[in-house]
This record gives sequence, structure tokens and C-alpha cells, in this order.
Amino acid sequence: MQRDDDIIDTLLPDADESAPPVEPARPNEPARNAESLDEEDNTLRPGFVRKVVDALEAGDDEKVYNLVEPLHPADIADLFELIDKQDRVTLARAISDLLGGEVIAELNDYVREYLVEELEPEEVAELAEQMETDDAVALIEDMDEEDQQAVLAEMEPEDRAAIESALSYPEETAGRLMSRDLIAVPEAMTVGDLIDYMRRDDDLPTEFWEVFIVDPKHHPIGTCSLSWILRAPRSIPLADVMKRDQTLIPVTMDQEEVALRFQKYALISAAVVDENGRLVGQITVDDIVHIIQEEASEDILRLSGAGDGDINEPILLTVRTRLTWLVVNLGTAMLAASVVGMFQGAISRFALLAVLMPIVSGMGGNAGTQTLAVVVRALATNQLTSSNTVRMILRELRIAATNGTALGLLVGSATALLFSNPLLGAVIGSAMVINNLVAGLAGIMVPVTLDRLKVDPAVSSAVFVTMATDVMGFFSFLGLAVLSGLAG
Repeated sequence: MQRDDDIIDTLLPDADESAPPVEPARPNEPARNAESLDEEDNTLRPGFVRKVVDALEAGDDEKVYNLVEPLHPADIADLFELIDKQDRVTLARAISDLLGGEVIAELNDYVREYLVEELEPEEVAELAEQMETDDAVALIEDMDEEDQQAVLAEMEPEDRAAIESALSYPEETAGRLMSRDLIAVPEAMTVGDLIDYMRRDDDLPTEFWEVFIVDPKHHPIGTCSLSWILRAPRSIPLADVMKRDQTLIPVTMDQEEVALRFQKYALISAAVVDENGRLVGQITVDDIVHIIQEEASEDILRLSGAGDGDINEPILLTVRTRLTWLVVNLGTAMLAASVVGMFQGAISRFALLAVLMPIVSGMGGNAGTQTLAVVVRALATNQLTSSNTVRMILRELRIAATNGTALGLLVGSATALLFSNPLLGAVIGSAMVINNLVAGLAGIMVPVTLDRLKVDPAVSSAVFVTMATDVMGFFSFLGLAVLSGLAG
């Protein structure tokens, strides 16, 4: 048998010095041409999109195809999202043989769902079979049960079994996220045995970063990275070069926790194991990049009550989501208004109170939002745990006290000078300190409490924090004004 370096020499003939240099192929790099892509932000040019739309409206499918064909699959997906909804099906039909699994996998969820609804089950099945298991699951999981079964019935038995297995796991878990395309071998092999096996078996994955080593019960016991395999002599047993320490991902682990493990341990890929510890799949870093982006966007949008915040989301669904939270906020606003109503006599006697009280509540709300954003992020990234919660509370209270004192002195002095009323300045300054302390305490206690109750703190925290700062801001300012005799 030829040695590996002999094979490499055979495959790489001597270079022809007279031939021009050839750039290495970079298949994953987006197609670049001045007509389609903006060089600054790597997005499709408006003029290019307009040309495609004009060709669609003119029914010139050949021109549409010629315009779209040079694009990278990710850019084709962007094109579907940039054109109007009614043009998407027309575009799909014009470039049907370009609309493969790579394009479908890159599509926005709502756009993909709309296009899939227009396809026949056998067409969806054909696309799913071209995709990685996790991408195929994402394609099928949101379909109605009847449509799911129709698509699965059209698939090859092996592909169907893999997708049905993935669908049996809860949404947003490692079982849904993982790919079953991996290489697993026993530790009894040598490096040469492994190389021969990978060359001989055409059904093995073509893209991978490491090989998993398993015991007779298919439990993962180590990994071998490709760099080790390529540099080790053929006669060395895998047991001597494999890394035994590895991060194993339980199949039911939430995808956010999976992403945190990848980030913490700088993983490129990780083995996924079932409840019996058997290797059932792997998760790779390219999947995690999408999860990190998705989870970060989700938390930010939930804090504002904006739902998914997707510009492709149906308008009625967006209205329903936003209106729900606006109604909840209306309730908290009425509660704050009722506090103001308790002091309407004082306000009528000293009208300046009505002018100044929004400053106290508004600044408290801003301070509470700052603390809330920091705490929600700390919870999401596991920086804030039960072991350091007290320290975090004391830290935020010190920050709130310092900021409140600084703002209180600034606003109090300005008020005293502007209205020639030192007592009014002292009242608003004191109220500013009190409300900032409330904002800091609410900003950390509300999300921490919700997290302990297993409620997503990104969803409900903002409403409670805003309510606390509005109510306490009005109550502290107007209450101090009455107690001081300012509005007596």
C-alpha cells in the first residue's frame, strides 16, 4: 500500500512554470460583482434587485435566471426577503433548479414557511433530503401535522427516520439542533486504519472537524482532530492520540445553554448523547453562531414587547403581539396615574409639581432600564448565578445611590436656582435619590425573581420595572412635597 505522502505527491504533479497562477477555489465565498453586491456592507444593490423585479414583472424567466445564477445561496435567500411577497413564488419558479437546500436553509423563517406552503410534498421532501438534518427539521417542524406526514412519506426511509427522531425532542433543544452526520470509530483502530476507512466509505460526511472515538456500547470516550490524524504516523493507535476530555451535550439541553458551553470552552464541535450516554449526533460551531444571534435578538425584542421583531412577520401577528404588551403597559400607567390622583389637591395648590414630577419618574425609568439590561444579559450568559446574586444586588445599589446622588444634586440645584425655591430643589433632589435606588433594586430583583420562578426575565421584567419607577417616582416626589409643607 502506498504511503500517504506518496499518494499526495501523485495527486499533485509538478507545476507548469509557464502557466499563469491559479487562485484557489473558495466555494463558500459569496459571488462578487459590481452589479449585484455592495462592497461596503455585502448586501444586494437596490439597482440589482430592481432589475430582477422588472424581469419578473415582464415574465422574462431567462433574464431572471441569468441575473440570479452567479449569486451565493445566502445572497439568493436575501433576494427573496428583499422583494415583495407576491413576487417570491414567481422568482422561485423562475430559478427552480437554483432553489436548493442551501438557499432554503438561509431563508428567513416566515419567508421559508410561505414558500414551502406553495410547494408539493414531494418537492419539499426533495429539498429536505439535500439539507443537513438540523436544517431539514427546521424546514418541516412548523408545518401542520398532516403536511408533515405527507412530506415524510415522500422521503427515503433513512432520512425520514432521522427527521422523525429529531422531531421527537422538544423545540430549541440539542436534539433538534444536532446533525447525525458524523464519523465515529472504535479506539482499537490505528491512524492508518482510520484514514483507509474514511477514504473507502463514500457514505461518510465530507465536512467535519474531528472524529469521535466510541466504546462497544457507542459511548463517546474521546475525540481526534483532523490535524492530529494528518500528522500522526499510520501505525499509532487512536487510543494514543485521542483527547479523552470532551464536552458532552445532553440531547435535551436547551439550545441557549448549548451556545454558552461552546462559548465557554471554545468548542468547534461537540458530541450529543442520549439519556443512556450513547452518541447520537454532533453540534458544530456554525449552528451555534445562528443560535447566539437568535437568542440575543430574542431577548432584546422581548424586553420591548415587540414580539419576534421580524419585518417579514405577518402584520396581524405583529399587531396582536405588540398590542398585548401595550395594553399591559396601559394598566401600569393607570396605576401610576392613580398615585398622582392621590395628590391632586397638592398639585392644584402648587402647579410646579405637575411640571417637575415627570422628570423624577422618567429618570428613574431610564436608570431601571439600564440595570435591567445588564442583569438580563448576565442571567442569559450565566454570569449571574445564585452564588453571586447578593454581591450583584449590593453592587447595583451602590451604583444607583451614586447616580441618584449626582442627579439629585444636579437637578435639585438647577430647580432651586431656576425657581428661586431651595425647598423645591431639596424635595426633587431627594426624590431623585429615592427613585434611583428603587430603580436599581427593581432592575435586579424583578428579573432574578422571575428567573428563579422559571419565567423568562426578558419577557416580563420591563413592565414591572417601569411600574415600580413610575409609581415610586410620583409617590416620593409628591409625598415629600406634602410632608415638607411645600404644597401645604
